[in-house]
Amino acid sequence: MIAAIGERFPGRAELIVGIGDDAAVVRAADGRVVATTDMLIEGRHFRREWSSARDIGGKAAARNLADIAAMGASPTALLVSFAGPGTLEVAWVLELAEGIAEESAAAGASVAGGDTSSADLVMLAVTALGDLGGRAPVTRRGARPGDVVALAGALGRAAAGLALLSAGLTAPGTGLEYLIRAHQRPDPPYDAGPQAASLGATSMIDISDGLIADLGHVAAGSEVRMEVESALLTAEPVVRPGSLARAAALLGGIDWLPWVLAGGDDHALAATFPPGTALPGRWTIIGKVSRGDGVLVDGRRWNDAGGWDHFRT
Repeated sequence: MIAAIGERFPGRAELIVGIGDDAAVVRAADGRVVATTDMLIEGRHFRREWSSARDIGGKAAARNLADIAAMGASPTALLVSFAGPGTLEVAWVLELAEGIAEESAAAGASVAGGDTSSADLVMLAVTALGDLGGRAPVTRRGARPGDVVALAGALGRAAAGLALLSAGLTAPGTGLEYLIRAHQRPDPPYDAGPQAASLGATSMIDISDGLIADLGHVAAGSEVRMEVESALLTAEPVVRPGSLARAAALLGGIDWLPWVLAGGDDHALAATFPPGTALPGRWTIIGKVSRGDGVLVDGRRWNDAGGWDHFRT
């Protein structure tokens, strides 16, 4: 499986030694390597009856590639470990591999190696590597009072799609299929990460667990308070309010704001910038940084769950 990925979709990374040896050798042009790793477990992060093998593979790659972008780096390579039951069809596994390779190549990365094993469930462990291109890494610890908080990408779509799937609404109609698609296959703005670094971003994070939860990580790391305004979050281009409202109506008229604030899994990028920074149109200002701690929404603490908790029952 791993060899098939590398042969069909070599990507653009500078591989000195690729798949077929004991280990890969990847050129580190910058002299530094950004590295991250993530797991996807069937039944916890995806369900085969809801997503194609290609989409599961693409999602596994995207989750890691987005973390590289959130450091201000460009993805270069992936290492992929796969385990699954022996009853899986070979065609399904090859389609999974194609999904991984397609997403990697789209981000400019190569699949450099990995491992395979057997397991009762499908499990994927992916390690991504990236190059800073001479830039300083953008961490969670640099936000300063007075900075603006800005977002590249969309929020709420994947959470809405998951809610629809969980309710059995696999074909919701009325133009809502894109919400399900967002859950099945995220579309992170990979190039926005290096762009933010070049613009002088003081901190940045991938929104994977939920906006409140992830901004909370930045607030804690930077020892500041993050203040966001719901009016800036509930309009284009961050969300399509009409679509989210229709999805919420199908689900009994529930409040769709939690999808935006705590949904996660869209893999947008949130960053802080010095005041007065001229931001390109893809970046939407959603709030500011102030003295204090935690995250405020419209001046108040968000009392509900702020996002995904891996150990919540």
